[in-house]
Amino acid sequence: MWIVKVALDRPYTFIILALLILLLSPVMILRTPVDIFPNINIPVIAISWTYTGLNPEEFEGRITLPYEKVLTTLVDNINHIESTTYNSLDVVKVYLQPGASLDTANAQVTAASQFVLRQLPPGEQPPQIINFSASSVPILQLGVSGKGLNEQQLNDYSLNFIRPQLITVPGAVVPSPYGGKQRQIMVNMDQRLMQAKGISPGDVLGALTAQSMVLPSGTAKIGQSEYDILNNVAPRTIEELNNVPIKQVDGAMIYMRDVATVSDGFQVQTNIVRQDGHRGVLISVLKAGNASTLNVVKGVHGMLPFIASIVPSQLRMVPLSDQSIFVRAAVTGGIRETVIAAALTALMILLFLGSWRSTIIIAISIPLSILSSVIMLSLLGETINTMTLGGLALAVGILVDDATVTIENIERFREEGHGQREAILDGAAQIAVPALVSTLCICIVFLPMFFLNGVSRYLFVPLAEAVVFAMLASYILSRTSCTHSGDVSPEGAGSWRFKECL
Repeated sequence: MWIVKVALDRPYTFIILALLILLLSPVMILRTPVDIFPNINIPVIAISWTYTGLNPEEFEGRITLPYEKVLTTLVDNINHIESTTYNSLDVVKVYLQPGASLDTANAQVTAASQFVLRQLPPGEQPPQIINFSASSVPILQLGVSGKGLNEQQLNDYSLNFIRPQLITVPGAVVPSPYGGKQRQIMVNMDQRLMQAKGISPGDVLGALTAQSMVLPSGTAKIGQSEYDILNNVAPRTIEELNNVPIKQVDGAMIYMRDVATVSDGFQVQTNIVRQDGHRGVLISVLKAGNASTLNVVKGVHGMLPFIASIVPSQLRMVPLSDQSIFVRAAVTGGIRETVIAAALTALMILLFLGSWRSTIIIAISIPLSILSSVIMLSLLGETINTMTLGGLALAVGILVDDATVTIENIERFREEGHGQREAILDGAAQIAVPALVSTLCICIVFLPMFFLNGVSRYLFVPLAEAVVFAMLASYILSRTSCTHSGDVSPEGAGSWRFKECL
């Protein structure tokens, strides 16, 4: 074969190529995301509509169904649509076709939402639009608690201090905290006092609206200075809200404190989080797109000491459900099994061939083939996960076939008295086609995986690619790295010397 001739005539070319693989592999591995499973790129867009006080049946007929009809008209590449209607709330999930452009779909969903807004009941606000995929699962959860801090304070610190810092971690997606009580100024009206003084709930609402106005104030220039003007048009404290005038009845002014109690309270609590028997707050961290689970979790852990310096000392942030531990264990286990398989394979070659030189050649071809496969996977945008590592571990045992057959055939020609160059060329050429057919037969076994659809395609295609790339790299390396050469003396005694043409 021509590549064998090139390897014999220009051995240093292939030595440089082998060194290039060794030097390039660590760079590609460090830049390749690490995860438990391959990225399942089935994009989903969730749209949440809210309309306070509307029951589920009315919500479905007046908002959900009209919106679904508009989506099927204006949005492309829809796989299917799922919608769930609650009291005052509706969540519509648009599942896109695999590989569909999420940016285009976002623009179309936003346009559809703005278009249908005119057809919905009066007062309806634009929806909240959220993107996620099938692989968007929490990779880390933080339990927030603190002795002496109530649920309202825990929620406030989680929402306004912890979450804004965590979202700065590259690849991290942090939803709103779960649990706790959301702060809200509450006006608790006393029905008995309101009836006695002739005040209706509309009067209270009107007074709050009239006394809580947002008006532009501007500035005033006096002499060489310019001053900001602050309008006293909105209450700033609970006491000021209690003193808001509502209505004048029989010449007497009725204030808010006369018919209601204003307090610094919280919204009606709909979820509760308990940690070690005490109520707290749960913060979930997800990874975005092809981000590495290990890098995101490492970044979050690195951010926690800084967050601890800007929140009260009694506030505790305890990592819960850390998926990076399982990912790291799975990756470490896969690498360990691959190394063990390669070592056992080299040992068997040494026992059966009886030549440590041939064993070294084969032992070198195994990691080079695996590293070549990793480089190709990284270039294709795949991640290092249990599926790709499983494929590489599966290929270790069969990577030695090409090199072993090549070495043995060259050695047979040498024993028959052929010269060094002739034995290498004839021995390699004789098995070139059979070895290629054998390699392609192994690769064809994994070909049906490329015709899978849905989640199974995203899971098994990386495994197939890992095996195919490793096998093809093994075949090429067996043509260039396995040459057994020596000078045979006239007496027939072989003065063997080993030559690697990498």
